[in-house]
Amino acid sequence: MNWDLETVLPVVWFGIIGVGVLMYVLLDGFVLGIGILAAFAEDESQLDVSMNTAAPIWDGNETWLVLGGVGLFTAFPLAYAILLPALYLPVLVMLLALIFRGVAFEFRFKARRSRRLWGAAFAIGSILTAFSQGVILGALVEGMPLQEGRYVGGVFDWFSPFSMMTGIAVVFGYALLGSTWLILKTEGRLQEVARALTRPLVAVVVAFMALVSTWLPFLESGVMARWFEGSNFLWLSPIPLLAVVNALALWRAVMNRAEVAPFVLAMTFFALGFVGLVIGMWPNLIPPDLDIWQASSAHSSQVFSLVGVIILLPIIIGYTAWSYSVFRGKVTAESGYH
Repeated sequence: MNWDLETVLPVVWFGIIGVGVLMYVLLDGFVLGIGILAAFAEDESQLDVSMNTAAPIWDGNETWLVLGGVGLFTAFPLAYAILLPALYLPVLVMLLALIFRGVAFEFRFKARRSRRLWGAAFAIGSILTAFSQGVILGALVEGMPLQEGRYVGGVFDWFSPFSMMTGIAVVFGYALLGSTWLILKTEGRLQEVARALTRPLVAVVVAFMALVSTWLPFLESGVMARWFEGSNFLWLSPIPLLAVVNALALWRAVMNRAEVAPFVLAMTFFALGFVGLVIGMWPNLIPPDLDIWQASSAHSSQVFSLVGVIILLPIIIGYTAWSYSVFRGKVTAESGYH
């Protein structure tokens, strides 16, 4: 392959979108996890503290989702035009659930008689958001029927056993991120509740990861076929090996009652799964037939947009790191932000 500017730019944009999606999953994943686990709070004060651990930082997480979506629209308009009609319903449910969750998050702290109602709304919005994202992921990985660059499937083609399974898996995965975050940020009885939830969640999430990995090679989209071409598996094998080591280290950290390690290891477990999936899909943006070069926009558009990303991305990373630094440490009932 001749690596000129028009060839390299789609690769750069693929990387930018991948970073945006991964950052969103990691940073908003634990906030969604807090909502998913809301029903396990023993009283309203525990839910107050749980939500307050994310109150100063959660608003900025959607920035990464916007970066991924706008990047897709700018750099790969053909893929954007295919994905929207193919995944219209789960995308719509995700967006409505995100709005529902955001409203519930803010209203609950101001409400008096309806606090329980808004707490339930926060939980429902978080679960629906996580499930929708898992369904979107599963449908994308399964592949989409295309003809001359146009989507020729039905409006419910995203509904399948695999996508339903990935939807449930993401709900449990975000719940794990949420429980390990609460171990990190809380203390006392709430931390003990989070520890008790984390142990079964680790087992369930690892089981789902193994199930997805076993299922992938049998999909018609051909995702993961790259892993088994020639000698590829030999030099790619460190990724699944690292995932296994990571899972064992996560379990040990939870059993040893560590505070920081469980959250860090849960994040790296997600990251390793993401990297393995991207390697399997590469260079397709929409399996099995649409690669990043076929889907890319004019290179002049990509260059113009890339200038903005080069300016804005360090700012986004900077204020994200700064906000987490400012609000580091334990959160208690006396240190709320509302």
